[in-house]
Amino acid sequence: MTVAVETGIWRIDPAASAVSLRHKTFWGLVTVKGAFAAVTGQGEVRPDGSATGTVTLDVASLDTGNAKRDAHLRSADLLGADDHPEITFAVRSAERLDGDDVRVTGQLTVRGVSRPLTLTARLTSVTAEALALETEFTVDRDRFGVTWNQLGMMRGLTTVTAALRFARAAA
Repeated sequence: MTVAVETGIWRIDPAASAVSLRHKTFWGLVTVKGAFAAVTGQGEVRPDGSATGTVTLDVASLDTGNAKRDAHLRSADLLGADDHPEITFAVRSAERLDGDDVRVTGQLTVRGVSRPLTLTARLTSVTAEALALETEFTVDRDRFGVTWNQLGMMRGLTTVTAALRFARAAA
């Protein structure tokens, strides 16, 4: 049985949310993994069940476990954190499909470049006070101007995994 999501404003619970990425490098021999420590945002569920909102990642909070690599990822060569401190996903629509799947359509902005993105998320829990969504999708970093690729080491797509918990905002 599908549980309805309450209308109103929902805010991301940063302590219970995670956004991570992985990308093959060194000609596909090594997978670099990282996570954003600072994830914020909110959404609004409308009376018809559709939703809009924004998810924001603080580029400076990206941690791969290697300080030198992290500094390079934040540099102008790659994510350009000084000029573009945030990665945002502006959700234009989120509509419940069959079961717990949700089609999410919006604009992903990386390095000041915005591109449309549609993905499928799964609603993993719903109560009157909290809801959780999980998704995994791929991004072609070249489409966002993240083109540094010394010796062809970083080919292919970046996989993004998100587990977001939203808490209902007080009325």
